[in-house]
Amino acid sequence: MARLRVGVLRGGLGDEYDVSLKTGWEVICALPQDKFDISDIFIDKKGSWYVNGLISHPVEIANRIDVAFNALHGQFGEDGRLQKILENLGLPFTGSGSFGSALAMNKKLTKKIIIDQGIKTPKSIVGQIKDKLETIVDKAFKTFSPPWIVKPNNSGSSVGISLAGNKQDLFQSCQKAFESSKEIIIEEYICGREATLGVIDNFRGQDLYTLPPVEIKLSTEHCIFDFEAKYSGQTEEICPGRFSPKEVEEMSKIASAVHKKLFLNGYSRSDFIISPQRGVYFLEVNSLPGLTSQSLFPKSLEAIGCDLKSFIEHQIDLSLKSIR
Repeated sequence: MARLRVGVLRGGLGDEYDVSLKTGWEVICALPQDKFDISDIFIDKKGSWYVNGLISHPVEIANRIDVAFNALHGQFGEDGRLQKILENLGLPFTGSGSFGSALAMNKKLTKKIIIDQGIKTPKSIVGQIKDKLETIVDKAFKTFSPPWIVKPNNSGSSVGISLAGNKQDLFQSCQKAFESSKEIIIEEYICGREATLGVIDNFRGQDLYTLPPVEIKLSTEHCIFDFEAKYSGQTEEICPGRFSPKEVEEMSKIASAVHKKLFLNGYSRSDFIISPQRGVYFLEVNSLPGLTSQSLFPKSLEAIGCDLKSFIEHQIDLSLKSIR
């Protein structure tokens, strides 16, 4: 019996290039070579595609593989652009389609959809790069009191996110966020415990399986779960997290609703803050969670006794059955 030809896409154009390389390598290592014919498909920062080290064209690559495992993160790989290329090629691929990916990557649109569903999310304003920085900062100052969370509108892995405690900090935080996106989100800061919860399509007899939440316990050196905190190894991640049954139930319901309302496929991971006084708040969703040894999603898989190999094979099976 011929082996299924799987192309693992990694690299990409955005800030999460290095994370994608690691995720892709974990996928390649997890796939059994006696069952799959694996091609390492590398996309460099200029957008050139390579197969096993040799430059190639997406059309040629599509003719050489049966399915693509999308291990890219952030801009290009997670915002719908890569998905649209693969859809146009008629090539099955893991994860969400172009429409759902674009929605999930756009924090402004995600917030609008979530608020319309009655789900709590921090108050926020949007700033555009064409606006005067002073105008954006003044609007934030008048809308809600400090501190503020500032993040790019289109990014993942907490790239460009920062905490601002005063006006001067807010100016600097906005400038930092604009380096990654033409639009930025300024949110009210909600004090509480951070959590993340993943969902998987058609898993273990359930249409949408909710994984146990991961509790994120920051070190004293980090005030927020930014890129450095996420990948420095200094953050304690507890799974299952120490949450009440009611909190777990609410997070599970929200993560499931977000996955469905944003038309996501395969798997996703939603981030939360749980305030002692105000309850569970949805922060954002990741349509292609990282699968590195430091990533959060594999910790949830481990907690339910599912290894990375089984999860990856399940995602490949789903992609082959998917009708986009």
